Amino acid sequence: MLTTLLSAGILLAFALVIFCVIKWWDLRNIGVTPVPLFTFIAILFTSGLDVGLIMFPLTEFPVYADTAAAPEYGFANPLAIEFGFWGFLIWAFYFLTAFYFCVIEPRVKFFEIPVVKWVNNIVIIGTCAFTGYLFLTYLPWYAPMLGDGETVGPLFYLIVLLTISVAAYSSTDIKYVKVLSLASTWLFFALILGMALAASMGLGDLFGTMGLAGDYFTNIHEFVLPMNDYHQFYLFWWFAWSIMIGQFTSRFVGGLKTWQVLAALLIFPSIPLLIWFSVLYFYHANGIEAAGLIAVAMLVVGVTFVVNSLDSLIRLYTDNLNLSADRLGKLPYLALNIVLLFGLVLLFKSGWVQIEWIGSIVIGLYAACVIYIVAFKRREVMAIKASPEENTLDFGKIKTAH
Repeated sequence: MLTTLLSAGILLAFALVIFCVIKWWDLRNIGVTPVPLFTFIAILFTSGLDVGLIMFPLTEFPVYADTAAAPEYGFANPLAIEFGFWGFLIWAFYFLTAFYFCVIEPRVKFFEIPVVKWVNNIVIIGTCAFTGYLFLTYLPWYAPMLGDGETVGPLFYLIVLLTISVAAYSSTDIKYVKVLSLASTWLFFALILGMALAASMGLGDLFGTMGLAGDYFTNIHEFVLPMNDYHQFYLFWWFAWSIMIGQFTSRFVGGLKTWQVLAALLIFPSIPLLIWFSVLYFYHANGIEAAGLIAVAMLVVGVTFVVNSLDSLIRLYTDNLNLSADRLGKLPYLALNIVLLFGLVLLFKSGWVQIEWIGSIVIGLYAACVIYIVAFKRREVMAIKASPEENTLDFGKIKTAH
């Protein structure tokens, strides 16, 4: 049942991507607070990815390589499989939602319908907590110096609680979100360079390893629909993120045409992803242990990614629900978000909540939105020729000022 629902959702999403690109190919996308391209990509990259990017690959490469136990991975090498689960085509989900919230939602206002607003914000809150749960789950493996490498002890719960607290504080001001996005991006690049140097990985090694990703592009069709339960988990996870990341990042789109937004989202985030996975795969293939300072550096960047993901999403759902720090006061705001998210992390840890449920709700929102538009807003949507007028005027003022 879940696989059928997921497959239908994926096919619907890609059909909508194709429709939007063909229909509005040259339309200029302008958000409410447009930023330069690099800043937009940095915000998208660090908000749209979380600690799993840092913590998953080294544990997954051996699984993907064991084709005797999992023959469905036999069509490509482990690096190509990893890249396929994280990069390129899957970012079309984020294009679809960013375009929708930038250009279409201001005319449709589907997500302002009270029941839809509440469901959407429950999804955002749940996915925030899932990020914290993943961080908690993988901490022992990446910080064995703090435990036995397997058990989630009290210290790890404390680290997650402190991380949620920092993210809640960062979310109180949008300038923190922007600064942290850029800082996270540069920290990530520094980690890649540092790990490559520590492993004596030259440019020849890097490009040779990156070439393995060719298996992904020659078998890209294999990644469209779920190939097994684990790939299904990933795809539900991407769906769970898609609406809220599009809703958040759409405000920062700075005048790119529709086809340029799609190209930017498919290509720009995929380049650092491929470089990162190539460095990690070099460690895996050569039996190099990511220990000591390397493990500490990965942990620091992982924490930064968690904070960056959470503060963006906390900011989003508190704005949506009119629960801002200005309205509630900073201390009540912090207390509400910290208690809410840490409590949900514990529910994920206990198995009471699953990311597949959240992804399924998002697929339902996709379908409901399409039905609503066809039934009530088809003429308004088909008549769209530009981004909302107020955004266009503000963008013109910004360009004139610069």
